[in-house]
Amino acid sequence: MTFTPAFRSLRFAIVALASVAFAGHAHATKIERVVSPGGIEAWLVRDSSVPLISLEFAVKGGANQDPAVKPGVGYFTAGMLDEGAGDLDSSAFQQRLERNAIELRFRSQRDEFYGSVRVLTERKDEAFELLRMSLTAPRFDAEPLERVRAQMMTALNRETTSPNDIASRLWWRTAFPNHPYGQPLNGTLESVPLITADDLRDYTRRVITRERLTVAVVGDIDPETLKTTLDKIFGSLPAKGDLRPSEPAVMADAGKSVFVDLDVPQAVVTFGGPGIARKDPDFIAAFIVNHILGGGSFSSRLYKEVREKRGLAYSIYTYLLPLNYTALIQGGTATRSDRVNETQTLIHAEIKRLAEEGPTADELEKSKSYLKGSYALNFDTSTKIASQLVQIQLDSLGMDYIDRRNGLIEAVTLADVKRVAKRLLDGGMLFTVVGRAAKKEGG
Repeated sequence: MTFTPAFRSLRFAIVALASVAFAGHAHATKIERVVSPGGIEAWLVRDSSVPLISLEFAVKGGANQDPAVKPGVGYFTAGMLDEGAGDLDSSAFQQRLERNAIELRFRSQRDEFYGSVRVLTERKDEAFELLRMSLTAPRFDAEPLERVRAQMMTALNRETTSPNDIASRLWWRTAFPNHPYGQPLNGTLESVPLITADDLRDYTRRVITRERLTVAVVGDIDPETLKTTLDKIFGSLPAKGDLRPSEPAVMADAGKSVFVDLDVPQAVVTFGGPGIARKDPDFIAAFIVNHILGGGSFSSRLYKEVREKRGLAYSIYTYLLPLNYTALIQGGTATRSDRVNETQTLIHAEIKRLAEEGPTADELEKSKSYLKGSYALNFDTSTKIASQLVQIQLDSLGMDYIDRRNGLIEAVTLADVKRVAKRLLDGGMLFTVVGRAAKKEGG
């Protein structure tokens, strides 16, 4: 899509207005539960200080609904929903978006399919109608289909020489060889040429329904208008989906290292192991432990040991990834190929030390302070607020979670994080290493 200078200026104005208006919103966010006459529920945060509306939605069933022999169908569908709908072909649909400065986006993740729209209040009717059309009457015409396919193939070919992509794909394929999680979200060079318009129609019919719909709206719209809007956008979607069942994903090969020889200046190291589920009572303690290990970009143990003390890497990080069918802790770094073994040994040692000894009282208090204070950064734009509200609903955390969250963090004790550190980090990590002259060393 090519944007005109006028459209770019309008988009910049929208972003600038939103950033100012929603700064510091975390503790002032009043959430209203809105239910349409048709029974569609949304969480609404009203703010009329800026003439802007952000809507985000999710439905259960993302890449895990791709056919086993055709990974990438959900990703392909996301790329096609704004390429023509109803009586508008791709060009006409894109022109309507551009003329009205509408941001319309879709994405397929491992467990959910997401969509979002952001628009100035005075253009909301046009934006919501285009969203409705894209969900209920996508065209999947031949020309844009082949154009999007070509873009996907170009990206996939590029990934074959990218150490980051190779390491990530190898990690997931090794960890979950017999589960949809082991398949790449954006497909493969073999699968993407096989995907047809009928595959996209089938995915849309099965996945994008009212049954598992989660919606959040932020901005200049009142509850009564939103009720009507919800039914207009989503009311004609199928009431129920047809999702393929998925089994719990048990991670394989924890404690193993897999090496790929690739002639690049730096080796990429991806690692991960079993995590703790979002609904588990220990999740908040695990969240703090992860911050101490590698989640705090400049204060974590791995950052201090790997970068500050030894200069082995520019950055190193870890994060928790709770999914619907498993939970993980993952991380990564990049280092000189001749320093890979040293770096990996150090990562192992720091994980083991934290598992055995647990965090210190000082680390706990500093992590609590940071995690509580930084939460407001998730609420400084309407788009971020809408995204947060959708995720809170998906995680079934309750409408009052924003107010309760800091109290949950503060309640974690030193005994809690010591116990949870062992639980989280004692299961072993799968490492995938991609770099020059990598040695195949097991264990």
